[in-house]
Amino acid sequence: MSKQTEIEAAVLRRLLKHLDDNKSVQNIDLMNLAGFCRNCLSKWYMAEAEQQGVDVNYDEAREFVYGEPYDTWKARYQPEATAEQLAAFNAKSKSEK
Repeated sequence: MSKQTEIEAAVLRRLLKHLDDNKSVQNIDLMNLAGFCRNCLSKWYMAEAEQQGVDVNYDEAREFVYGEPYDTWKARYQPEATAEQLAAFNAKSKSEK
């Protein structure tokens, strides 16, 4: 493994740990502010695995990103989105079309 690959892998682990340490930051807030969320990371992980010839399904990818099964994480840490969060998400979605 090259140094560049080692650094990139370490950065991903650090990002995932940061998200895990900050569970109060909701996916909708990430989407509203940064345009991606934990689920996006899961989809990117799954797509890159496929590019490498590794079969990873969406549930497995989400478990990698969330550190536990998604349904468990969601039940523990994800409240319903507020009206304000949804309005911001919908406004951003419309402006991107």
